[in-house]
Amino acid sequence: MFILFPESRRKIYYSLLALIALVIIGTVGFILIEDYTIIEAFFMTVMTISTVGFGIIKPLSQIGILFTSFLIIVSFIILGYVISNITGFLFGGEFQENLKERIMKNEYKKIEDHIIVCGYGRNGRQAAHELINDNKTVVVIERRQKIITEREEHNKFLHFIYGDASHEDILLKAKVENASALITTLPSDADNLFVVLTAREFNETMTIISRASDEHSDTKLKRAGATNVIMPDKVGGTRMAKLVSHPDVIEFLENIMLKNGETVNLEEIPCYDLPENLINKTLSEINIRKKSGAIIVGLKMPNGEYIYNPPSDFIIRINTMLFVLGSPKQVEDFKKIFQV
Repeated sequence: MFILFPESRRKIYYSLLALIALVIIGTVGFILIEDYTIIEAFFMTVMTISTVGFGIIKPLSQIGILFTSFLIIVSFIILGYVISNITGFLFGGEFQENLKERIMKNEYKKIEDHIIVCGYGRNGRQAAHELINDNKTVVVIERRQKIITEREEHNKFLHFIYGDASHEDILLKAKVENASALITTLPSDADNLFVVLTAREFNETMTIISRASDEHSDTKLKRAGATNVIMPDKVGGTRMAKLVSHPDVIEFLENIMLKNGETVNLEEIPCYDLPENLINKTLSEINIRKKSGAIIVGLKMPNGEYIYNPPSDFIIRINTMLFVLGSPKQVEDFKKIFQV
């Protein structure tokens, strides 16, 4: 069964209800006016509405003739309304959209380790595009029908669900329990808070990034389960200030991020385990730069502490996150050394 958009569903339901009401009125009318049996009255009504012209069952009285004429006129109007709604659904693009929704629904049954993006406004669209550029599977939840029907993206990594992300059933439809991360960019902090609470309830390990407009919402969202909270206005203001005070540094970093995966990679590489030949070895002993060409620009320790430009005598421990800079080949060679 196709999942119709609300407007189409309402029109088709109203059309069918009007047609059923006309059949009931016609049947009851012929029973009361012409004293037909229920079967005869029903047959006469269907024959009159369909205008097949089989003839009448019994001679009609003058009132019966007027009633039949009324039934024919009304049936033309209602049948025209029904046909126009059905053809509009089939050939107006909505049928194809619902077919895609059904196909996607079957795909969602197998999907896992995907990233859910709630809201497809400016922030949500940008986040989705960055993720699919990294070959991440993205499921977008959007409550504006127009945004979904008019989308121009055609990518095997990008899927859409129509609905309100603050509703529990919509998040479940997006397989939130199997997702690796969720980004909520809804304009209302209250809606984002509800999304974070619900998502964290169904998935305790996923990464949750939330947008916030009010500075006071930051603490509430993190308390609700958000891993990080982003304030676009604050980030934008900070970036503009840095472009004045340190323009080349900002442009250098942005250049790395924009070209990530093309000529240069800045990747985070987890060390959940270490090969035996690297245990208790310093960076100088491992000699990463000579073996791979990549550079370790920073680390995140298991306790959450960050170390920038680690010294040569630093010993890498298990469960340390490495931030590595280099060309795609250099990063791949680095991963081979650490058996990642």
